[in-house]
Amino acid sequence: MEEKAMLFLLLSLCISLLKISVAQQWTAATATFYGGSDASGTMGGSCGYGNMYSAGYGTQTTALSTALYGDGASCGACYLVTCDATQTQWCKQGTSVTVTATNFCPPNYSDDGGWCNPPRQHFDMSQPAWETIAVYQAGIVPVRYTRTPCRKSGGIRFGINGHDYFDLVLVTNVGGAGAVAAVWIKGSGTDWLTMSRNWGENWQSGAYLTGQSLSFRVQTDDGKVVTAYDAAPADWQFGSTYESSVNFY
Repeated sequence: MEEKAMLFLLLSLCISLLKISVAQQWTAATATFYGGSDASGTMGGSCGYGNMYSAGYGTQTTALSTALYGDGASCGACYLVTCDATQTQWCKQGTSVTVTATNFCPPNYSDDGGWCNPPRQHFDMSQPAWETIAVYQAGIVPVRYTRTPCRKSGGIRFGINGHDYFDLVLVTNVGGAGAVAAVWIKGSGTDWLTMSRNWGENWQSGAYLTGQSLSFRVQTDDGKVVTAYDAAPADWQFGSTYESSVNFY
């Protein structure tokens, strides 16, 4: 019986290790940096987050090449990136950094060596994030990366802009997979309405919802869904951001 129990434990351990290795797949890419030593040049960006400091993304951010960006589908995704010391001397040994996708690195078709040209997988990281793993003088380094859960404090936030009959909602501070795949909105007097991606993490609806409390349902690109009931009160205002009590923890 003891031998059977030991074999069962060993089998369980092997299965667990196999699951871990499958779940965390490392992929080769390259990385550069932009935005200055304080990352002030990373503000704005094609995901729509605006001021990275006030939005809670700080300086650990990255722009993605076309192959990774997915026309905005990867906005908010988090990546664990490490410099590949087997290919360059410019790595800081034993280091890695977790960055959030907040911008798009456009291709440069006038330059055959454009690092963000398809099909290259490339991270144009904030300078503080990049210097965590590599020496400044290198400029560009080979890296390996994997998706990693986004660690967030507080609930998902919904920034409401637009006007009557056009609600443009910026979804931020998303934990878990981080990248939003679908959003629904519900007024206190309506059924659930599907929103469409306008750009980045801005989602739109053409419904008239003024004067109604608003609930949101968010699905991340790993298929998980959370519902934020009454995230915005009935007297919500355009130009305001409302934090829900739920997130992907």
